[in-house]
Amino acid sequence: MDIYIKGHYQRSIYKNSNGYHIGLFKVRETNSSYLTSFLDKTITFTGYFHELNDVDTYLFFGQMIEHPKYGPQFSVTSYERCKPEEKDAIVEFLTSGIFKGIGEKKAKSIVDVLGKDTLQIILNHPDNLILIPGITKTNVDTLHSKLKEYEASYETVLYLSNFGFSTKDSMLIYNFYKNRVKSIIEEDIYQLEYSIYELNFKKIDRVALKNGMQKDAFVRVRAAILYIMEEVGNAYGHSYFYYQEIFKYLPRVLVVSISDEVYRKAMESLVAELMVIQREDKFYLKEMYDAEVLIVKRFRLLAHKEDEKFKDLEDKFKMMESAFGIFYNQDQRRAILDSVCKNFLIITGGPGTGKTTIMKGIIELYKEIHKLNYEKLVEKVQLLAPTGRAAKRMSDTTLMPASTIHRFLKWQKETNKFQVNEYHKSKVELIILDEASMVDTLLLASLLRGVSANCKVIMVGDSYQLPSVGPGQVLHDLIESKKLPVVELRELYRQGQDSNILMLAYNVRNGEINDNVFNKDEDLTFIQCENDDIISNLMEISSAFKDLSYKNFQILAPMYKSQYGIDIINQKLQGIFNPKGDLKKEVVVGDGVFREGDKVIQLTNMPDENIYNGDIGIISQIIIQPSKKIIIDFDGNEVTFTAANFNKFRLAYAISIHKAQGSEFDVVVMPIVEGYRKMLYRKLVYTGITRSKKMLYLIGDKNAFHQAIYNTFSDVRRTTMKEFLENGIK
Repeated sequence: MDIYIKGHYQRSIYKNSNGYHIGLFKVRETNSSYLTSFLDKTITFTGYFHELNDVDTYLFFGQMIEHPKYGPQFSVTSYERCKPEEKDAIVEFLTSGIFKGIGEKKAKSIVDVLGKDTLQIILNHPDNLILIPGITKTNVDTLHSKLKEYEASYETVLYLSNFGFSTKDSMLIYNFYKNRVKSIIEEDIYQLEYSIYELNFKKIDRVALKNGMQKDAFVRVRAAILYIMEEVGNAYGHSYFYYQEIFKYLPRVLVVSISDEVYRKAMESLVAELMVIQREDKFYLKEMYDAEVLIVKRFRLLAHKEDEKFKDLEDKFKMMESAFGIFYNQDQRRAILDSVCKNFLIITGGPGTGKTTIMKGIIELYKEIHKLNYEKLVEKVQLLAPTGRAAKRMSDTTLMPASTIHRFLKWQKETNKFQVNEYHKSKVELIILDEASMVDTLLLASLLRGVSANCKVIMVGDSYQLPSVGPGQVLHDLIESKKLPVVELRELYRQGQDSNILMLAYNVRNGEINDNVFNKDEDLTFIQCENDDIISNLMEISSAFKDLSYKNFQILAPMYKSQYGIDIINQKLQGIFNPKGDLKKEVVVGDGVFREGDKVIQLTNMPDENIYNGDIGIISQIIIQPSKKIIIDFDGNEVTFTAANFNKFRLAYAISIHKAQGSEFDVVVMPIVEGYRKMLYRKLVYTGITRSKKMLYLIGDKNAFHQAIYNTFSDVRRTTMKEFLENGIK
């Protein structure tokens, strides 16, 4: 039985342009025994609505939920507007402000004559109102048109629901298209995907096919082309595709064969409408093409601007060195001086070359030459990183606020849009972007749209690490073009030049094999073992470090599934790092268990809670009654999760190498086995190795390790930023 509450809308606490509301509702009736305690009281509700007013009576269907921050709420999945039937209710409705020119006196006159059928008569026989004393032709037209419009909105939402869309999706569609909904769906239902973030091709396609869409329909082929380009781009990191490449995917998506002629016409129409950009034999999604062009033009413009010149710069640099007690080498010195003088700069280098130390120097020298106090410095300089952990490390080192790019741009989850954009720009004058290898093309373009064209940009990163999860290989392309100012740091500092970990990292980066580096000292150990002994070796090493802080010890693996995957490793290691205890509460979730004291990793961005994908925390408390909650401490930031959100984090005794990027740990353990071979390649291994600061353990098969170093296939991404920088944009 559906749970409902019946009553009156009071007011909105929050609402957005998609129709999502958080508000207060006065409960008059309910069919839930639990909700009887709310009768004649207000309750917080959430959901998607076309329009709410404080006159109508509403039926809200849904369920009670416990918000981790705001407490009990009624989550509305569908709703009905109850038409006013009593005379007093109809008078109240007519004088609600919807109908201009109708006051209480006129409303009572109408209802006295027409009675309980007033609204139906206004809709179907409006001319009857002329006979009522005091009612003008203008009043009649207003009443009829506004009531018809009012009713039409609900009919449209009902039409969408009957068509197969959920109430939430129906509201998203209606609030975007209003009275154009039916014509849009009849013309090309797949247009919904292009306009509304939460509606993807598969969701729309299911509804379309259910309502008689032909599998080889022209509009469906067009939509499938765009879907393929986006999905394959995300999977392989490509910026563009070839004509035949897209064609070969079509039968898999459409589940029907398409002729060359239909495909050609569909692609030509997308190009003509600028939804796809064709340059010679390359085909781009417009958003991706525009992003590459924006990045190239902006950085080329900044790089060609005249350098700033400052009086006594050398003296100020030496004073800074003296104050920090540091002597910078030639590359570091050049990086710092170029950063304050040039309008764009890339600082790149492998592990141990002092990239983080340089950022502190840049900020201090910038502050000194511009004569800024701390408040002005924070106002003008923005430190950014792709992940929360990288931003925190940046902040700890520089003693300046640092932020994720998403947080700086004020990302809105519901719309997947940034509030800081080309229309509402930030006023910062200098951006220092760390871990730049992790930033994808679309995100970097969004960042550039959100700042002034004159904003200085310094990018810091290691281009040999894994590329971004999203499409593109920005840092690599910018450096390889040799058209932009780059300072490469080559001299090793971290751990000293005799570090075996660093020696291994640079060997791997260069595709060299030197097994003599293993087991020379305690900082680098390779434990050769059979596949069946991987887990037992992991458990033995973990037992030796179980008292080390969770921030300093980490197991890294390339994949989640398989008998040596992250999921199995986590199940085994939970018993070592956080065994079951009488005083520890725990909850079963799916096939696993979470218990107090567990190390966990966040899987999604939750900007309202200031936690982001990849953040690591500890379960500080589990509440069982009256409803299950898990409280996680993310480095002092405690966040409460309800049962509906338990899928937003997982155990983190072992995590993926991708998730570890941007972080460092004192001790890292990496299993390397043949079973991982689909995921073993040079950049992945290099990135994993460079996460270790003091000790690195590799466990498994040296042959698998060698194969990974020789495998550079996964490095290949098709992009054109390098070409655009070298040859210009055609």
